[in-house]
Amino acid sequence: MAEPTLYLFDGYNLLHAGDFGDRSELIDLLASFVAASGVRGVLVFDGVGENREIGPLAVRYADHADDVLERLAAEHRRSELVCVVSSDAAVVRTSGQEVRKVGSRQFLSELAPPVHMETEQRGAGGRIRDGLDPETREKLERLRRGE
Repeated sequence: MAEPTLYLFDGYNLLHAGDFGDRSELIDLLASFVAASGVRGVLVFDGVGENREIGPLAVRYADHADDVLERLAAEHRRSELVCVVSSDAAVVRTSGQEVRKVGSRQFLSELAPPVHMETEQRGAGGRIRDGLDPETREKLERLRRGE
């Protein structure tokens, strides 16, 4: 089966499934994921907030995030490969047969790098980013955000 090209993320569902201090940590993680994977993503939270684009990740706020996720899945499922990331039974059930579904905890567990990879990246000198000058780190961050 081909890999998805559009991920639809249930914001608070994912936030509560993981060990995040706040929404910004989840947003940064998902922005990195979609950028590194070469896909697009839409992260939808219930409530109010600033809609924004972070590279290929759109962050949206709505009165009913579930309704937005269901609508986006219906709009895109015939033209591209869609994956809904949510553990909400209603969202999963109504997103359609053509849509791949992944539970929030499963998705987050698959994002966590294996311990041996982290060890290899750190090496004797610490984390890779610790060896970069601030200007290079800033350029990489802007690239990650699609700026």
